[in-house]
Amino acid sequence: MKWDSNNVRTMPQATREIKRRIKSVSNTRKITKAMEMVAAAKMRRAVAKVLATRSYADLAWQTVIHLAKKVDTKRHPFFRERQEIKHAAIVLISTNRGLCGSFNVNLVHKVIDSIKIHQPESKTTYIISYGVKGRDEARRRHLTLMADFHKEDITDNSVIIRPIVQLVAKDYIDGKYDKVFVAFTDFMSVLKQLPHIKQLLPIVPKIDERLGHIIHKEDLAEKINIDNISEFIFEPNTKNVLDAFLPRLVEVQIYQAVLESEASEHSARMLAMRNASDAAGEMIDDLTLTFNKARQASITAELADITGGRAALE
Repeated sequence: MKWDSNNVRTMPQATREIKRRIKSVSNTRKITKAMEMVAAAKMRRAVAKVLATRSYADLAWQTVIHLAKKVDTKRHPFFRERQEIKHAAIVLISTNRGLCGSFNVNLVHKVIDSIKIHQPESKTTYIISYGVKGRDEARRRHLTLMADFHKEDITDNSVIIRPIVQLVAKDYIDGKYDKVFVAFTDFMSVLKQLPHIKQLLPIVPKIDERLGHIIHKEDLAEKINIDNISEFIFEPNTKNVLDAFLPRLVEVQIYQAVLESEASEHSARMLAMRNASDAAGEMIDDLTLTFNKARQASITAELADITGGRAALE
């Protein structure tokens, strides 16, 4: 900013500065508008994928509800609840990039609240991060980071998250964790996403504990009539079937949580960029009004100088 000898900014300098600022804000609005369009395209793809997989995840969870009512599942370690909870683990599903509002901060706050509720201060809760922002936020808040997995921008299939499932299942069976949770952002709609924490292990079959949408127990109870199922036949035996099915169930739950989080991420980023574009437009309007006032004042001052000079000559 330039000043004259009387430490007063001259009018031409003020108008030039306002023009430069208008140009800068206009360029910023172009960037945010382009990022909004990119996020909208990714959001549509992510929403289509999450809606397509919900039925499969729901069916897998309904199967667990059937098993819990008809089969003695307490003999399997994935169902067995431990008397003393010494250690817990939370799979934190976040984003790799920012510019999505308070998306990651709200999720980490939910994790911290969950740690305070489920774990006394003397116990340990391990964080298994899946996403750069969640990992960095966990380190910044001095949480116990157990492992960090590389996250792709778009999760194409469940094979990508299989190493997380293998680590969680192995450590839980070995007794390293007594409870395992997954923290993600549940996709409710384009305008609404809710941070949520779901218990993965031990498996506690609940009718209303499904991912992706809020349901009523009465509505699902009408669809699930357990009395119509007299028995299950396991081949070759119950143990082998449960050993194959239950890790797959955990994989499906984590995979669905990742898809929910990705749909929520792109929706939040699209809205954040839209709000930024709208704010830039309002700023441009204000700056344009200020520029017009400054230019008008400059013209008025010049006319006053001319008129004053002419009057002095007369």
